Amino acid sequence: MTATLPVSIESEIFYPSADGQPVAETYDHLYALLTTLEVLKQYVANRQATVLGNQFLYYAQGFPKLRVAPDVMVIFDVAPGGRDNYKIWEEGQVPTVIFEMTSFGTKGQDEIFKKTLYEQLGVKEYWLFDPKGEWVEQQLRGYRLRGDIYEPIQDGRSEPLQLRLVVEGRLIGFYPEDTGEKLLIPDELAEALGQEVLARQQAEELVEQERQRAEQERQRAEQERQRAEQAELQIEQLKARLRSLNVDPDNIQ
Repeated sequence: MTATLPVSIESEIFYPSADGQPVAETYDHLYALLTTLEVLKQYVANRQATVLGNQFLYYAQGFPKLRVAPDVMVIFDVAPGGRDNYKIWEEGQVPTVIFEMTSFGTKGQDEIFKKTLYEQLGVKEYWLFDPKGEWVEQQLRGYRLRGDIYEPIQDGRSEPLQLRLVVEGRLIGFYPEDTGEKLLIPDELAEALGQEVLARQQAEELVEQERQRAEQERQRAEQERQRAEQAELQIEQLKARLRSLNVDPDNIQ
């Protein structure tokens, strides 16, 4: 009889990166999500940080159904760049700040389940932004972790990001505390770039105009010099002719 040894085969657990659900409820929610994502990506560029949007956050190893998809999450002390999903046990860091673009339809999920989950995970700040103003007073509400419990943010600023947050229509405006200058959204960046290009073109045109004027002045000066030399030559020729006639040109008045 041939003995068989038991073989333990552990199948690899699959952690999906998509569920086929829409990214956002409305255009306003999608625009707020994408704009916040892009602004914060630019803000943390060149740091050991990443910003992810609407991607699965897995928080329990071995349990792929235990997941959530924050609209925007900022994570520090991790390798920069995108991921298909984010597993806390692999990265070694919990998201530092999370933004949810909320609506009346997601109020319970955002204000109860996600708030409790993020609090338990140790997410330092949790922000709810209501682009349409359906249920959040003044559209923006934030929570800051104090110990193990979330407390409402009263000062309108993100401590981990060192940014001041301001509601601007259906978007969040972000202002660094050190400069106070707004972080431009993509549309504003494109407009500023266009203005910069136009200003550079105008400056180059002015420089060219000044160069042309200087060249014209140089040419006029050269023409005057040549005329003066021609006149001096004619005078010398006239004096030479007078001398050939035994006339002293210096005695001519």
